[in-house]
Amino acid sequence: MTKRIIFTGGSGKAGRHVVQYLVEHGHQVLNLDTKPLDNPKVRTLITDITDSGQVFNALSSYTGLHEFDQSLAPQPIDALVHFAAIPRILIAPDNELFRVNAMGTYNVIEAAVKLGIRKIVIASSETTYGLVFANEPRNPRYFPLDEDYDVDPMDSYALSKVVNEKTARAFALRSGADIYALRIGNVIEPDEYHLFPGWFADPGFRKRIAWSYVDARDLGQITMRAIETDGLGFQIFNAANDETSSDLPTQELIDRFYQGVPVKGQLGEYETLLSNRKARAMLGFQPRHSWRKYVGAK
Repeated sequence: MTKRIIFTGGSGKAGRHVVQYLVEHGHQVLNLDTKPLDNPKVRTLITDITDSGQVFNALSSYTGLHEFDQSLAPQPIDALVHFAAIPRILIAPDNELFRVNAMGTYNVIEAAVKLGIRKIVIASSETTYGLVFANEPRNPRYFPLDEDYDVDPMDSYALSKVVNEKTARAFALRSGADIYALRIGNVIEPDEYHLFPGWFADPGFRKRIAWSYVDARDLGQITMRAIETDGLGFQIFNAANDETSSDLPTQELIDRFYQGVPVKGQLGEYETLLSNRKARAMLGFQPRHSWRKYVGAK
């Protein structure tokens, strides 16, 4: 069934692929962003998410494609997907990054809940686990990194994402809406698989992200499955492909680069260290785009 979806940040690296995936699966999408999206099937409404008035207006506006459509009356929104953010550290001052990401998310979720939108999916991040942007390399308390881990980042970007998860939980509790946060791994676009051989040659290069990745198309799939799965209240899901982005066995990576870090349970030979088991079990997520389909394996 076609759903009417508002998507913030659909012009970004991850967003444009997720938007395309949703459109290809029959959904209508309105993109809210500060720059247009080059997609003839999606209209972009230029919106500043740090301005709550703009957000309320945008989420209650007409979602169709053209100003000459037969009816321009706003229609009920089935889901909101919120990806808009400053995407990492070192491209804006830390306090500005935190302001935009934390207040922007508050504004978006608040408006959605008050306007009666009952399904909200927000982009969180693998950085919440505290490894990626730590001042100095650090070890996690255990592997694999799962949604029960006590996240403890020190950087402004990951901190904003932890705050956003708490904001989402608070609004889910007060409203009864389903709000799911996706802790997204390193997003790989279809034309980026040529980078993998270089990463194989230097396996320590991706240590900070625990060699995680998610194909942009599989990110589209997990987002759509989150939209279509009802009744879970507030939830956090890791969004990662099934295996690491290394051609080395997972235990060898741990032994070489995270010596002494304990492993909970049993890991598959090449299993991701950003565990996607919860998403597979609760959302029916089944990644389709392993790097092994596009890169010659050993």
